[in-house]
Amino acid sequence: MSGAAAVDTKTALGCLYLVGTPIGNLEDITLRALRILKEVDQIACEDTRHTQKLLNHYEIRKALISYHEHNEMTRAPELLIALEQGAKIALVSDAGMPLVSDPGHRLVTLCLRHHVPVVPVPGPSAVLASLAASGLPNEEFLFVGFLPARTGERRRALERLRIEDRTIILYEAPHRITECVADAREVLGNRNACIAREVTKLHEEFRRGKLSELFASLEDRPAKGEITLLIAPEDPADARTPANSVQSLAERVEELIHQAKLDRKEALKLAAKERGLTRREAYDKMVTARDLQKSDS
Repeated sequence: MSGAAAVDTKTALGCLYLVGTPIGNLEDITLRALRILKEVDQIACEDTRHTQKLLNHYEIRKALISYHEHNEMTRAPELLIALEQGAKIALVSDAGMPLVSDPGHRLVTLCLRHHVPVVPVPGPSAVLASLAASGLPNEEFLFVGFLPARTGERRRALERLRIEDRTIILYEAPHRITECVADAREVLGNRNACIAREVTKLHEEFRRGKLSELFASLEDRPAKGEITLLIAPEDPADARTPANSVQSLAERVEELIHQAKLDRKEALKLAAKERGLTRREAYDKMVTARDLQKSDS
């Protein structure tokens, strides 16, 4: 009898499905994900209105319940109770895989602690899609999610990444991406990088080049929408030329004038910002270097 009771208890448990959903294009969803969304008793989602658009597109009628960072503390135990009573629940985020820079960790850990099955149903990922198309080294990479919003904290976070020899991938808000790229250039050096914007959507765009070139591009044409920033490991050739050397400062100004099509004033301002200098300090360094060259000759 005890054996039969144990089997009954196990079969009574429900199951939590972590379902990947499109990051933009509604066609980017698996047949398995659609089947699971049709079969579950309930779908927990960040924004019920957003998920409802996906379900309407595929003519799926299902009960929705909100699950986001502001109600996760109370909602997770509620869902656990339903799961322990045999419910099958799908957890989705607004885009991509749940738990990747999105809520859900609390619910998953509760399920595992209470022996409720947790089943991943893989789907689109902005991280992997951006990496594949970036042209940057992809054998190894480090995903860091969102960097801190405050400048000082963001720079400290970047300082901890200076020794990384893997491609760094992060998400950033459109109103902070310009500052983030400038800070990355100052802290990490002028590495190769890529801005992947609105991946899989109508206005998908990839901007590739040195961090300084991306900064100039953003100054000229700000980026909007969902943004993934990828930064390559340091190039040994770049490491041999200190970013703040007097010679490289002058060369950088000329490079920006010819490649980024900036006037000398703007080129000097950008080159100075890349090195953490004021424009006046950068100008003084260039004048000093020119005077030294004249005296040597």
